[in-house]
Amino acid sequence: MSHEVSTITSSATSAPSTTGDRASMAPAIEYERFLDCVHCGLCTASCPTYLELGNENDSPRGRIYLMRGVTDGRLELTPGVRRHLELCLDCRACETACPSGVQYGRLIEPFRVAMESAGETHERKTNDWFHRWLLFGLFTKPERLRRTMLPARIAQWLGLDRFVENTGIWKLLPPRLGRMLTLLPPLERPQPALPNVSPAKGRRRARVALFSGCVGDVVFRSTHWATLRVLQENGCDVVVPSEQQCCGAIHFHAGHSDPARGLADANIEALRPNDVDAIIVNVAGCGSMLKEYGHHWHDDRTADREEFARKVRDINEFLDDLGLVTPRGPLPVTVTYHDACHLAHAQKVREAPRRLLQRIPGLKLVELPESEICCGAAGTYNLTEPDMADRLAKRKLQNIRSTGARVVATANAGCLLQIAREARMQGEVLKLMHPVELLDLSYRNEPVPF
Repeated sequence: MSHEVSTITSSATSAPSTTGDRASMAPAIEYERFLDCVHCGLCTASCPTYLELGNENDSPRGRIYLMRGVTDGRLELTPGVRRHLELCLDCRACETACPSGVQYGRLIEPFRVAMESAGETHERKTNDWFHRWLLFGLFTKPERLRRTMLPARIAQWLGLDRFVENTGIWKLLPPRLGRMLTLLPPLERPQPALPNVSPAKGRRRARVALFSGCVGDVVFRSTHWATLRVLQENGCDVVVPSEQQCCGAIHFHAGHSDPARGLADANIEALRPNDVDAIIVNVAGCGSMLKEYGHHWHDDRTADREEFARKVRDINEFLDDLGLVTPRGPLPVTVTYHDACHLAHAQKVREAPRRLLQRIPGLKLVELPESEICCGAAGTYNLTEPDMADRLAKRKLQNIRSTGARVVATANAGCLLQIAREARMQGEVLKLMHPVELLDLSYRNEPVPF
């Protein structure tokens, strides 16, 4: 047994697992996926938690060893084992680094679902007020979330948000609630809902559906409008079905599988993949979830989910493949690009956003050191694991400073919120933008609004 493996075993508490643990975990994963990992360790240099903690239990190969040990009955699903697995960001940078093609996401995600189902009621991370009332009951329901933004807008208008941040009063609130307050960006003026159908400009090249999601549509509706306009400029008819739902990632990544399946099936009915050439997403986390609908559940609707997933395209990926209509308006700014984990690693879309940005006249793109290391957002991770999220946010901001760029582009709402929060906390003046917003400004010949 290698030194690494023995370290993991002793630290995690090796003991025969209960029959219930083993029985509940075994069906969750295709066992052969465990065997793809040869424990070479090349993934460790890309794993955010291992880079910060240096603990093999918090590395990809360590977590695979733990999951396999529980499945085999060699390890007990102790609180310690659970903790190492819960601390994983599911950023999937290890998949990019792995020479053996280990599909880590298809190990950790179903294992967490099984782990949540197998645990006693008091052990389940979703069995608390925060998950039930906020993450599941508020975040995933756009209209309900939209109504709660009114008090926040009033507070920002009165300057109470800056007072709360500057005085540190937010630290006196329940930890996750306090972080929610500090993550909230300056709220834009409420914008109208996107029209159900918008025609292409010029020659029609495609008919697409735009996925609007939940939090993204409430907090970043301006990004949806920019996406719509850019698609029109590129010859796309755009449909935005009002019946669509949250993508289900918030539920699924917390181990709450059945509600996520319901949302997935509702989206298939709403977005009608057979009626469009592509389903466009501008949030990397949502896009990753939508593209993997066919992998997460196996029942009589699996074929429908697989067909749906084949139509899903990130906006950067789609425009790059379609052939971008060259924008004409100059944007004389220096921009650095942060790779959202679920775009670069889960969806394997890395160069497309860079190529699109380089097509904007006057824009100077500076490469970001450690661009593919997670910023700590990871869906709702920055709310549930604040200590590690803060460590990664500080690391990211330090790398951004080194570029000298004042504009940071990234294709995920969570990354935008996370990096902007850290910049505000450190008094750093940065403009966080989605790449499609920069394209939209260039098409409209408008400057970057600092």
